[in-house]
Parts: sequence; structure tokens; C-alpha cells
Amino acid sequence: MKLNELRDNAGARHKSKRLGRGIGSGKGKTAGRGHKGQKSRSGVAIKGFEGGQMPLYRRLPKRGFNNIFAKNYQVINLGRLQTAIDAEKLDAGKPIGQAELLASGVVRRARDGVRLLAKGELTSKVDITVAGASAAAVSAVEAAGGKVTVTVAKEVSAEEADS
Repeated sequence: MKLNELRDNAGARHKSKRLGRGIGSGKGKTAGRGHKGQKSRSGVAIKGFEGGQMPLYRRLPKRGFNNIFAKNYQVINLGRLQTAIDAEKLDAGKPIGQAELLASGVVRRARDGVRLLAKGELTSKVDITVAGASAAAVSAVEAAGGKVTVTVAKEVSAEEADS
């Protein structure tokens, strides 16, 4: 094969339909745009425009608030933690952190950190480090003889800081 013999594969390049080139072309006169009106002209972008009628997105009430700074924690319950320890995916003798939870498959993705909740029962003594934990989860782990370390400090409001 020589350089002058190189060709694209058959059908790799498609010739575009030439619009407005006479009635014999099949796309002459109005070039597939119908007759008159704003959309038949060039330079039209009418997303959400309803011909002067109040658009749907303005008729509907706006409600709520979306906090763009909110943290998205991955939740793990005590029962799930105990199941992983029983299945020997986690070693209760060693400290358990986010890396160990990911490696064992207990948590699929960490997101903004792992948060420990109190659903289920924990019987093993564990030393666990998480981004957040509910008060009930902390007391349940401590009742089993373990320890919970929370890495993300809770933001204190100005009123709480004064007292």
C-alpha cells in the first residue's frame, strides 16, 4: 500500500445534504424548514419560549433551598459493621478507618467521608475512625468496649461559642 492509495473506510464520511439548491434536490425552496415564522429564519434559539405565554418554568412555584456546601456522607450502620467482622472482612483487633472499610468492600465509595449510625447491634470491641457518628452509635460502640474517633469537627455557632 502506498500513501496515495489510502482511503477512508466505505461509509466513514457522509456527504451532508445541500439545502436550498433547487426543487430537483428534494430540499429546495424552504429547505425543510416549512413556511415563514420565526423558526424558518436563521439565528433562532427558543428554549422554553412559549410564544409570549408565561413559560412553564415561570408559572410553577419555586420552593426550598439547595445547600451547595452540604456534605454528602457515606452511611454505615453498626449492624453492617458487625456482619463484616463476623465474615472476617474486617479485623476488630486493628483500628478501622475509611481505607479499611473501602478495602473490605463494606463501603463502596467514601464521598465526603463515612458516618456511623446506630442501626443494628455491635458485639465486637472496635476502634473506629470516621468523619461523623451519631450519639447513639458512639454510646453503642463504647458499651461494647470500643472507641469512636470523629475526624471532622462540628462547626460551632457563635451563640454556642460564647457559652
